[in-house]
Amino acid sequence: MGKKIAIIGGGNLGTAIAEGLLKSGFCKPADLIVTKRNIATISALKEKGVKTISDNNKAVQSSEIVILAIKPFQVKDVLTAISKDLSPSKHILISVVTGIFIKDIYETVNKKLPVVRAMPNTAIAIQQSMTCLSSVNASASQVKMVDDLFCTLGKVAVIEEKLMDAATVLGACGTAYAMRYIRANIQGGIEIGFDAMVATLIASQTVKGAAQLLLEKGAHPEQEIDKVTTPKGCTIAGLNEMEHQGFSSSLIKGIAASYNKIVEG
Repeated sequence: MGKKIAIIGGGNLGTAIAEGLLKSGFCKPADLIVTKRNIATISALKEKGVKTISDNNKAVQSSEIVILAIKPFQVKDVLTAISKDLSPSKHILISVVTGIFIKDIYETVNKKLPVVRAMPNTAIAIQQSMTCLSSVNASASQVKMVDDLFCTLGKVAVIEEKLMDAATVLGACGTAYAMRYIRANIQGGIEIGFDAMVATLIASQTVKGAAQLLLEKGAHPEQEIDKVTTPKGCTIAGLNEMEHQGFSSSLIKGIAASYNKIVEG
């Protein structure tokens, strides 16, 4: 791409973004800077040619795209410290911080920067993220550039910022929900005779294939369910038992509980 990218915060998500950008070829290692207080913990990135430093200001000064990947409680202090080095004519600021609105960023930075709020998930490390974007003061070309960046790391949806908390639950928390479903499948598989390794393979690939059917065919889940549920068959018997035990209801309630937690702070 040619532009320098600084990732402020080399935690789990920041590191995942860096790894995804490198694997996708979106940028060269030399064009990527990742910051963390203890840079020893991100030595694997340094070994790949990424510049790893503890000075956020130097990272901002050396970049054009700044990705904020820190904890919510750190945002005000970090933005206050780097605001003098952020330039509306030079930088695009991308925030992947949960629960921090663009207006909160402007209140601290006090500059009319192009700001994009993005919510990816940890599958970004293998270029399979679901990322939602919303922006303020960004031109069409700038939004496209950010869209292109995250498209190399998975799927992208541009949404209104008021839906970003909901996107966090469905897309980011959703990874944990899916993992828990797969884990339950594995446990069930072991109970009916498979060893853990084979059960994991079958459960994981089956879920991957089911999701791919929806993504590639644009089908509704019930259309695909109908194809594997025969009258008096084992599939419908299992599905009905799951529903009797509150399967769909508990999942919906869990999603709502996560959303309420974010909204209520």
